[in-house]
Amino acid sequence: MKFLELFGNQIKTLRKEKGLSLRQLAQLCDIDYSDISKIEKGQRNIQISTILELTKGLDIHPKDLFDFKIDSKS
Repeated sequence: MKFLELFGNQIKTLRKEKGLSLRQLAQLCDIDYSDISKIEKGQRNIQISTILELTKGLDIHPKDLFDFKIDSKS
Protein backbone atom coordinates (compact mmCIF):
# COMPACT_ATOMS: atom_id res chain seq x y z
CA MET A 1 0.00 0.00 0.00
CA LYS A 2 1.08 3.53 -0.58
CA PHE A 3 1.81 5.83 2.34
CA LEU A 4 -1.25 8.00 1.68
CA GLU A 5 -3.49 4.94 1.77
CA LEU A 6 -1.95 3.77 5.04
CA PHE A 7 -2.30 7.25 6.51
CA GLY A 8 -5.91 7.46 5.37
CA ASN A 9 -6.66 4.06 6.84
CA GLN A 10 -5.24 5.26 10.16
CA ILE A 11 -7.57 8.25 10.14
CA LYS A 12 -10.54 6.03 9.31
CA THR A 13 -9.63 3.63 12.12
CA LEU A 14 -9.30 6.44 14.66
CA ARG A 15 -12.56 8.03 13.50
CA LYS A 16 -14.45 4.76 13.85
CA GLU A 17 -12.89 4.11 17.27
CA LYS A 18 -14.35 7.45 18.36
CA GLY A 19 -17.73 6.44 16.91
CA LEU A 20 -17.77 9.35 14.47
CA SER A 21 -19.25 9.50 10.99
CA LEU A 22 -17.52 11.49 8.26
CA ARG A 23 -20.02 14.31 8.73
CA GLN A 24 -19.57 14.33 12.51
CA LEU A 25 -15.79 14.56 12.17
CA ALA A 26 -16.21 17.33 9.59
CA GLN A 27 -18.31 19.29 12.10
CA LEU A 28 -15.59 18.96 14.72
CA CYS A 29 -12.85 20.27 12.45
CA ASP A 30 -12.71 22.75 9.59
CA ILE A 31 -12.64 20.16 6.80
CA ASP A 32 -15.47 19.22 4.43
CA TYR A 33 -16.67 15.64 4.90
CA SER A 34 -16.03 14.84 1.22
CA ASP A 35 -12.39 15.88 1.69
CA ILE A 36 -12.10 13.64 4.76
CA SER A 37 -13.44 10.77 2.67
CA LYS A 38 -10.79 11.40 0.00
CA ILE A 39 -8.07 11.59 2.67
CA GLU A 40 -9.21 8.28 4.14
CA LYS A 41 -9.06 6.67 0.68
CA GLY A 42 -5.52 7.97 0.12
CA GLN A 43 -6.67 10.23 -2.70
CA ARG A 44 -5.55 13.51 -1.20
CA ASN A 45 -2.15 14.74 -0.07
CA ILE A 46 -2.69 17.09 2.85
CA GLN A 47 -0.95 20.01 4.54
CA ILE A 48 0.17 20.28 8.14
CA SER A 49 -2.76 22.58 8.89
CA THR A 50 -5.12 19.79 7.81
CA ILE A 51 -3.33 17.35 10.10
CA LEU A 52 -3.87 19.75 12.98
CA GLU A 53 -7.57 20.11 12.13
CA LEU A 54 -7.97 16.32 12.03
CA THR A 55 -6.27 15.92 15.41
CA LYS A 56 -8.53 18.62 16.82
CA GLY A 57 -11.62 16.83 15.53
CA LEU A 58 -10.43 13.42 16.71
CA ASP A 59 -9.15 14.84 20.02
CA ILE A 60 -5.77 13.13 19.66
CA HIS A 61 -2.09 14.08 19.54
CA PRO A 62 -0.70 14.56 15.99
CA LYS A 63 1.76 11.69 16.49
CA ASP A 64 -1.21 9.31 16.79
CA LEU A 65 -2.05 9.92 13.12
CA PHE A 66 1.34 8.49 12.18
CA ASP A 67 1.31 5.51 14.54
CA PHE A 68 1.01 2.80 11.89
CA LYS A 69 3.36 0.29 10.34
CA ILE A 70 4.72 0.83 6.84
CA ASP A 71 6.84 -1.56 4.88
CA SER A 72 9.97 -0.39 3.14
CA LYS A 73 8.25 -0.56 -0.26
CA SER A 74 5.42 1.87 0.61
